[in-house]
Amino acid sequence: MLADLLRASHLMPIEILPAKASECARAAGFHQVLIYVADLQRTSLRLLAGDETTGRGEAELHVEGTVPGRAYQYSDVLPAASAGEDVFEWWVPLLDGTERLGLLRVSAGRNDAETRTDMEALAALIALIIVSKRPTSDELAKRVRAQPMSLAAEMQWNLLPPRTYADARVAISASLEPAYRISGDVFEYAVDGPLVHLAIFDAMGHDTAAGLSGTLALGAYRNARRQGADLIGRSEAVEAALLEQYDHQRYVTGILATLDTGTGILQWVNRGHHPPIVIRDNRWTTRLACTPGHPMGTDLGLPTTVCQEHLQPGDRVVLYTDGITEARQPGGREFGIERFTDFLIRHHADGLPVPETLRRLIHALLEYHEGRLQDDATVLLCEWIGPHTEPAAVAAEWTGLSSGRLDGGAGPRP
Repeated sequence: MLADLLRASHLMPIEILPAKASECARAAGFHQVLIYVADLQRTSLRLLAGDETTGRGEAELHVEGTVPGRAYQYSDVLPAASAGEDVFEWWVPLLDGTERLGLLRVSAGRNDAETRTDMEALAALIALIIVSKRPTSDELAKRVRAQPMSLAAEMQWNLLPPRTYADARVAISASLEPAYRISGDVFEYAVDGPLVHLAIFDAMGHDTAAGLSGTLALGAYRNARRQGADLIGRSEAVEAALLEQYDHQRYVTGILATLDTGTGILQWVNRGHHPPIVIRDNRWTTRLACTPGHPMGTDLGLPTTVCQEHLQPGDRVVLYTDGITEARQPGGREFGIERFTDFLIRHHADGLPVPETLRRLIHALLEYHEGRLQDDATVLLCEWIGPHTEPAAVAAEWTGLSSGRLDGGAGPRP
């Protein structure tokens, strides 16, 4: 099954994937495989339909209040409604590492450990194929969109890293809205040996020019980082690029940080941005004080200071833009920093995977603001698990994956 699908994938457009997956899966005793991908806002699951699958499954499934939605939210394999006598069906998460892409609906005539192992292996390969085809597939890009996207948002989404990442040392998740109209907000993370680089940028304005400023800032930051610049040098590279392009007419605020996963030392610079927050023991929070430099692109001459904090294993560092805390109901109060941090703590205590907590946070923010945000709202959360290099149970819990699945073990969680 896996060998045939892998061979076929090299010269296969994504439109053929549903039919080819079902065809190859018959070698392992599966009757049918349907592929669902999550929409951009993670509110629905949409059927990726080729000629053979059209009409065989519901075109769209809601994430909230449904069995497939629960399988997606918790990254669990769950039974689907029976397709008939002696036919068993499951919802199987599609995961690229720890990024939740969608679900498979798999049917088979057996219900044993080998069948479950095979369908998880099939889901893993299909996820890799989807990710490999995603940069060149307009079909997939249109499938995950529920409404038209602005030009600025088109640029930003194609720049950003996956919204979830985890290994034995660190777990990262991010979310941002308004998904179809984001403009000036961008986030970034990258792993470099024991170091994890984190950044969040907020460009002035909420238009295409803001999107261009954010894009330029992220490109300059990556370029400087990959050439070995330190935190101050990276922020200066961003400022130089903005000054050259916009001559003091545009600016970007941001936090640029590096976490040493071997020691737990977090270093960062603040360029006119809201300070980072640390959540410790899931009980209390503190804002990390650091004298801010001027926003990048303003050339005000304020010094840039590198600040440092020694984290404890399990500490969560939160970077965010003002659209998170300053969103307000018409004539009402701001969402606020206290409500924001309380939401993160409370939902983590409920046992939700952090990517799911952030998904719910963004939807709570939209509901608080009656469905429309006047500014980009972005949050990047990074937990330092510890200095280990082997897969850790806390990383699995953090993302909703069983430790068996992270280790390549057989079988879903019960």
